[in-house]
Amino acid sequence: MKEIRMGIGFATGRRNFRKVLSAYIHTWKATKNNLPADIDVKLHLFVAYDVNYHNTKSTDYTNLPQEIVDAFESITFVGTKNALRSLEKLRDSRKFTQAELTSVFGAGYAGKRNAVLFAAIESQMDYFLFLDDDEYPMAVTKNHDTCLWSGQQVLLAHLKEIGNADYTNGFHCGYISPIPQIRFNKVLDEENFKRFIEAISNDIINWASIKALMESGGVTYASTDVLIANKAADVPLIGGCKFISGANLCINLKNPQKTLPFFNPPGARGEDTFLSTLLADKTVRRIPCYTFHDGFSIYQHLLDGALPIHLSAITTDSATVNLRFLNACIGWVRYKPLLTYITAPGEYEQRMRLIKSALDQTLPKLAEYFQDKRFFNIAVEFDKYSKNVKKHYNQFVLAQTTWKKVVNIF
Repeated sequence: MKEIRMGIGFATGRRNFRKVLSAYIHTWKATKNNLPADIDVKLHLFVAYDVNYHNTKSTDYTNLPQEIVDAFESITFVGTKNALRSLEKLRDSRKFTQAELTSVFGAGYAGKRNAVLFAAIESQMDYFLFLDDDEYPMAVTKNHDTCLWSGQQVLLAHLKEIGNADYTNGFHCGYISPIPQIRFNKVLDEENFKRFIEAISNDIINWASIKALMESGGVTYASTDVLIANKAADVPLIGGCKFISGANLCINLKNPQKTLPFFNPPGARGEDTFLSTLLADKTVRRIPCYTFHDGFSIYQHLLDGALPIHLSAITTDSATVNLRFLNACIGWVRYKPLLTYITAPGEYEQRMRLIKSALDQTLPKLAEYFQDKRFFNIAVEFDKYSKNVKKHYNQFVLAQTTWKKVVNIF
């Protein structure tokens, strides 16, 4: 009998975490019999939680139903009150400077992802699957304007491929993009919005896909071709990156020295994008398995079995939607300078000038369209992060060298 130690990891800050975890475990129990008879998979749970994100308390994460506890061989929580002892030992040792440890285990999602990944390596996991607390194990397709839902065997799909890969990454459907459906007018026309989006987005986002997404009400539907073909494929190299997402992402830990840290500039996101820049020589497989991203937290009832036949369009009529779009734009421009510096250093200065010019032209139009002067903060943040790009790049490199030192200890 071959035993596989499979880690399940969350970096979470939502009360809904326990409900999402239950959905994955119940799906796993219903599908694990499809594994070969000579394979025994032992599950281990690793959770890094943040009580400040949505004003929660530690028991919102640690008080798990007994049936969920029984599904795991071990459960490890990483929070402010129960940091990993091994991390404390690293801090107490003289082998690492504070700058080194902060580059890997600092504040932000990258630090939390690295903490649970480190715990998984320390616990000698074979594979480690990152899941998100707003993604559910189901796919939604569309047929004659009607939503069709199907359960997804997420853990099983990764297990089938990860043995021959360094990373496996599934697909996403649902509300992936924060860009609302824009009704173009004299204040903000399509050409100016296109220029704005292309200026701040990364290489994998193009205007054609964004326009199609807006026309569908902001909903990304699963591809029936992908689901029917049921075949994995290599993730292509685009602009020096093999783009992956931070969840529905499995990492092979058989050789911990091959693993890489997550990273984001201070106060920014993009930890999955920066990992993507390091994967050129890695085997990265896209597996035919979806998760439904509930990006606006409006479809949590899906986990109770209430499956809508129509999904609501995301429009600019909602102040919450508009604020999420603004925050996403700020997040994008915070990491766009470093991403450009890494992937196209020779063109960095020229590209920054083009982005600044695009922002100068389009931000007044967006501020007027949304009746929100905070859109001008996008330019302020872009200037700040582009001026600090060398500092952030050095932190990015430091995170990689520090991670190697940490992993070598184990």
